[in-house]
Amino acid sequence: MYKYNDFDEAFVRTRVAQFGDQVQRRIDGVLTEDEFRPLRLMNGLYLQLHAYMLRVAIPYGTLNGAQMRQLAHIADTYDKGYGHFTTRQNIQYNWPVLKDVPQILSDLADVEMHALQTSGNTIRNVTADHFAGAAADEIEDPRPTAELLRQWSTDHPEFQFLPRKFKIAVSGAKHDRAVTKAHDIGIRIVKNDAGEVGYQVIVGGGLGRTPMVGKVIKDFLPREDLLPYTEAVVSVWNLLGRRDNKYKARIKITVHENGLEEISRLVEERFAAIRPTFSGVDQELLAQIWGHFTPPAYGNAPYDVFKARLATDPVFRSWADTNLTAHKNDNYAILTVSLKKHGETPGDASAEQMRVLADLAEKYAHDELRISHEQNVILPHVHRAHLPAIYDALKAVDLATANIGLISDIIACPGMDYCALATARSIPIAQEIAERFDELKLEHEVGPLKIKISGCINACGHHHVGHIGILGLDRAGVENYQITLGGDGTDTTVIGTKTGPGFSYEEITPAIERIVMAYLDLRQSPAETFLEAYNRLGMAPFKAALYEEATAHAAE
Repeated sequence: MYKYNDFDEAFVRTRVAQFGDQVQRRIDGVLTEDEFRPLRLMNGLYLQLHAYMLRVAIPYGTLNGAQMRQLAHIADTYDKGYGHFTTRQNIQYNWPVLKDVPQILSDLADVEMHALQTSGNTIRNVTADHFAGAAADEIEDPRPTAELLRQWSTDHPEFQFLPRKFKIAVSGAKHDRAVTKAHDIGIRIVKNDAGEVGYQVIVGGGLGRTPMVGKVIKDFLPREDLLPYTEAVVSVWNLLGRRDNKYKARIKITVHENGLEEISRLVEERFAAIRPTFSGVDQELLAQIWGHFTPPAYGNAPYDVFKARLATDPVFRSWADTNLTAHKNDNYAILTVSLKKHGETPGDASAEQMRVLADLAEKYAHDELRISHEQNVILPHVHRAHLPAIYDALKAVDLATANIGLISDIIACPGMDYCALATARSIPIAQEIAERFDELKLEHEVGPLKIKISGCINACGHHHVGHIGILGLDRAGVENYQITLGGDGTDTTVIGTKTGPGFSYEEITPAIERIVMAYLDLRQSPAETFLEAYNRLGMAPFKAALYEEATAHAAE
């Protein structure tokens, strides 16, 4: 993983000192909250419903044991003993006291972490495939590309006051696990007919109040053109993007209003002007970046203990079947650790759990962890011989839930429990749905099914691309939940379709149950997933089950 050089260290420490001075001036009353707001946003500090919230960057979701342990220390020392992992591969602390924030940032800098550009109208934390460097279907590790983009975009003088926030995701595999088509720029590593590695560039994706699927603006971009071409895209939007209406300011609206053809023409024109002045990435620096992402030294020991445990322990086998993914090395597995124990808050991890994850990474997983946009933690390089010991350690701290990709592996934003923008609760809905299907013992029978919940139209819970999406809204002071079906956040990204009228807080879990029961009745076989059944049958039978049964219940 990437290690800070002298410049990185000095840059981050300088920003910590600057913000420390700004915080003290706010505490002393020299700065008003309005004056302080842009300064704190530049350093990842929000003012939420009940307290400040600090969002810490985890670039492309990668961190090591020491960094995870420091996150646990911060949770214990300055917060309420836990942190919340987000759909942007970041971690949020919901209860820091303002006077402590400079020290938190200093503690982060001690382990080469920061909170820069995790908020504000700038280029945000660059995200990537959470299986990067380990996946069997990978063309190339996307993290060196993501790191190059991170360095280019950090404190970029032209892009600190953009029309709105700007998000970039990078994927290096055949299967898109980074939701690239729902980003302002999505970058997919591809090979052309000559076998050369380059980039497919996607623009104009995004969720929120106007969800749109990104469009391919460049089928194949040579590797050496990545930075000037990306700069051309952002600078064209920076000039065209609407600043008169923040709801119309994202690049997806700019692409929609001007058309992809015109945007492409303007980008090519800007790229032609930039490219001759671009001397290229410093090759020594580029080599250093790539050197930080060399694969670990894989072991080839036998794993008979793992095989024996599979044969004798059905609970362990269920966990292994559900939470393990194929690794590029057959002796290894990618382990996804669920932060979705039934009834718990999706994405939350206690300080104790973080410390156990740090210990396991250092002892068994080549000192690497990943945070997924699905709010789970990954140990990407685990020799199969170590899986029984890892499972036992995870079970001791309630991290051995076998539900990855199943109905209780729910993405949920913080909702009205924390967020000042939220119009409805998300966390309790996620908890109720997970507990209900655990009671029914149908989770494994249902199979792969992605439920995503947002507490407002900003869509931080990615509900638009959920197989079942739930959007919480305020209807005359009452929480009302809209349901969408058929969303997909993979290579074939689709925005889900609204089923019809929404449901009250009390009605939403029974409504989801009716949809799922209809799927079990309608599927051709247990091998047909919910999404496959929906794509085959369309909305009608699910809508009928959802509303006809609701009407019948109301009449009783």
